[in-house]
Amino acid sequence: MHDFAALEGRGVIAAFLASTQFVVAASAQARALGYREVPAVFVPHPIQDRTDSEVRALADAALAEIIAAVTRSGQGRR
Repeated sequence: MHDFAALEGRGVIAAFLASTQFVVAASAQARALGYREVPAVFVPHPIQDRTDSEVRALADAALAEIIAAVTRSGQGRR
C-alpha cells in the first residue's frame, strides 16, 4: 500500500495487487494512509509455493480486473 501511495503521489497511475490473505490488512493500511478507496485486485492465496505456470494462470485470470483498476478515473480517493 505504501508503494501505491508513493506512486500516486508522483502522479503515476497505480493499483494495489495482493493475495486474498491481505484484504483486511490492505483496507486498514489504506485508511491509515488517508485513503477512503484504493483500486485493488486480490488473487487467491497462497502465492509463494505455486509453480510458474500457476502464477501465470493467476495473472491471466486477474488481468481484466487489473486493467480495470488502473484505468478507473479517480484512482485512490483521499
